[in-house]
Amino acid sequence: MDGASEDLSDSARPQNDDIRVYFVPYRWWKEAQDSNSAEGNATRGVLYSATPGSAYNGPMKIINNIFSSDLVFNLRKEEDSGQINENGEVGVSGRDYALVPGDLWLQALKWHTDSRAAMKDGRTFSAVEDDMADVYPLLLRLSVLRETNSLGVKVTKKDNAVEFFRRACKIFSVDSEQLHIWDFSGQTTLLLSNDRNKLPKDCQRQADQENGILLELQVYGLSDSFRCREGKKDETAAQQSNMASSSCGDSLMMNGSLGCMNSNFVQTNSPAFCGSAGEAGTLGLTGLQNLGNTCFMNSSLQCLAHTPKLVDYFLGDYSREINHDNALGMGGEIALAFGDLIRKLWAPGATPVAPRMFKSRLARFAPQFSGFNQHDSQFIKEWWELLAFLLDGLHEDLNRVKCKPYIEAKDGECRPDEEVADEYWRNHLARNDSIIVDVSQGQYRSTLVCPVCKKVSIMFDPFMYLSLPLPSTTMRTMTLTVVSADGSTASSPCTITVPKNGKCEDLIQALSSSCCLKDDETLLVAEIYNNRIIRYLEDPTDSLSLIRDGDRLVAYRLPKVTDEDRLVVFMHQRIDEQYIHGKLSSSWKAFGIPLVARICNSVNGSEIYNLFLKLINPFLITTEGITNNPDSSNKTVIDEVEMKDAMSPVLSEGANDIDEKGVNPDSDAGLQFFLTDDKGSTRESKLVMDEPVTRLPKRLNLLVFWPEKKIEQCDIRLFGSLPEIFKSGFIARRPQESVSLYRCLEAFLKEEPLGPDDMWYCPGCKTHRQASKKLDLWRLPEILVIHLKRFSYSRFMKNKLETYVDFPVDNLDLSTYITHKNGMTSNRYMLYAVSNHYGSMGGGHYTAFVHHGGDQWYDFDDSHVSPIPEDKIKTSAAYVLFYRRVVDV
Repeated sequence: MDGASEDLSDSARPQNDDIRVYFVPYRWWKEAQDSNSAEGNATRGVLYSATPGSAYNGPMKIINNIFSSDLVFNLRKEEDSGQINENGEVGVSGRDYALVPGDLWLQALKWHTDSRAAMKDGRTFSAVEDDMADVYPLLLRLSVLRETNSLGVKVTKKDNAVEFFRRACKIFSVDSEQLHIWDFSGQTTLLLSNDRNKLPKDCQRQADQENGILLELQVYGLSDSFRCREGKKDETAAQQSNMASSSCGDSLMMNGSLGCMNSNFVQTNSPAFCGSAGEAGTLGLTGLQNLGNTCFMNSSLQCLAHTPKLVDYFLGDYSREINHDNALGMGGEIALAFGDLIRKLWAPGATPVAPRMFKSRLARFAPQFSGFNQHDSQFIKEWWELLAFLLDGLHEDLNRVKCKPYIEAKDGECRPDEEVADEYWRNHLARNDSIIVDVSQGQYRSTLVCPVCKKVSIMFDPFMYLSLPLPSTTMRTMTLTVVSADGSTASSPCTITVPKNGKCEDLIQALSSSCCLKDDETLLVAEIYNNRIIRYLEDPTDSLSLIRDGDRLVAYRLPKVTDEDRLVVFMHQRIDEQYIHGKLSSSWKAFGIPLVARICNSVNGSEIYNLFLKLINPFLITTEGITNNPDSSNKTVIDEVEMKDAMSPVLSEGANDIDEKGVNPDSDAGLQFFLTDDKGSTRESKLVMDEPVTRLPKRLNLLVFWPEKKIEQCDIRLFGSLPEIFKSGFIARRPQESVSLYRCLEAFLKEEPLGPDDMWYCPGCKTHRQASKKLDLWRLPEILVIHLKRFSYSRFMKNKLETYVDFPVDNLDLSTYITHKNGMTSNRYMLYAVSNHYGSMGGGHYTAFVHHGGDQWYDFDDSHVSPIPEDKIKTSAAYVLFYRRVVDV
């Protein structure tokens, strides 16, 4: 509190012209001013009285005012403001306000915070104490009226958010009660004197516009959060008071003092807390607007924006350390953009920040982040790539080493590891010295062993984060659709559990057991897409990783194959009618599950036709409205199929013109069969009933054209619905598999051979070898960033692991995992931020959980910030963990 109570005198006031103006209750301001008057620091202001005004003075003035939605009033300067102030006739009611510059507002805010800390049972002011530091922007258009010493004020919906405009209408209502405004900022005086050169820069840019000069106010203590007195008032007000005291009273920096704060700090655009009204006003609880699939950027920025020493550094005078000449840096632009963003996020207020400047600077040096495409796996990769790029970019922009010396790495030469490690670390610091190195870089030992000559190579490399693999979970749940080939049963879903890294033979074995497969039966598994079979899973050695959760698989129960057996695949089409340009058009459209059965080497059209009727029998509806019993199949009325040969041109992939294809569209016609290819995209000859099918291929593909009359006799829902392999909510959720963070760390440190694409050049063998590699933690950083490798990529598939990682919150103890024991340094860490990813590989959403003092955690979801209980922060969505070292006492 001592450092925070240092006086912000006029000499410490910001010197540039872009001074922020706060609009506050006059009584709140006067209490702080009265405390300074004894020291001779009282500031005199100019009093204005508000009167109703009109935005239009033409002949249609009355009509125009009725339909105009703008708020318009006048401010008349009172010549005897000093006398009124001395008599105390102004400032008693709730209709008196003050305009104050940012530095004086900060002084008043500090005074009230200190007063509440000293008088816990007292109430120095009623309005703001229940609504601590709710700041939001309001744009006013000012113009000098023809009358002397008067200003016209207009507040429009075009300039302001709807909610802020509604609040302004309540604040500036001048029809019922007198409204007074004291100006301690001097802005209105400059306007009345017509000295535009001294106006703020933003006002100068607007000065020539016919609608007047645009002035931005930061409204404080006057929001609708007074409504929180109903409901959650007591809880939120107490929470605000505690958090505001810790954030504003102790410091505007996380580990520093107010006196060390840069003078430009209060001039950043006003950010704010976007949540329930009672939670507004705590420093650091500021959301970031989503600029279009930038939630992953917002998540990483919020985690870094709450990294203790990093925030203190960027709230200070960090510009002195910017290295503009570093060829590996970005000319200081990334550091400046990040620093500006940090100051906005930690400025008093609660309006979400739009990080456009930071995004544009980032995209300039890293074009891969310019698009932020969420619709492919690149979106998943970009989060981690962004964080790595940002940390590295900040390091190079702030590298204190202006000229990097060339240092040749030396071999250990049988020297002690401690000596070699210290030498590597000194060499690293000789070329890399920045705030990022100070707080987030550690060192690990890498040991490579040649499998042939047993040559051992030990290196000590720096790291900025740990990417931990997730130990493979054991099992995987899959849902398939089982279809009989003899018409005995309808299709039915079957859910099984198989080894996650298993083979197709494991899938067949589990299915056989689940559906009670007979000894003379076998299963044929196929993937269905767009109502046709796109692949058969016949190789028992194929990996199950080739099957994605979104795939749809069907398992056909077939008699065991003989040498002469063939396979027949029935694909279905029906008439689809739609209006195109006002004209009814008909075409054939695919539907349903392809049906598969065995046929002998010699077969005619009638046998195939009867076989198909047998297959669809379980889907037929009886007169009672239920599906047929298999035993009643011989009672089903069979339509006669036309027995004519017909040749037709190739069908397109989609719809086809009926009139040109030789198919009878009459609803009274029977089922019609045509030879086709495996995609069902061509139609060859029409099946003739009593004639044999010649030149039978291994798989005979047939198109079946259904008349509407026949479709009405079937339950299309059973015939066409296919579940995905795995979909949340389709089956009862199984107990979630869990793995501890320590186990992930052990998997990271475990010795393993290098991959074929990552061979090591052995100096003994003089060739590349697939050496074994072992990592050990040697030196730990103050801030430890742990990346959980949830996303896996291969040539054929992409996958996300939903494994629940049980990570410590208060005590991550790495003492048993550190190889170099240094009694002077603690190896215990406390969690302070978590970046989460919700969803699948196709996109998803990122949020951040951040610790904000005491036992309070907050959920940062883009522009929305809300409290979250500590027991809710451990989820299977945790992607990156941020820990800070705990100092042992």
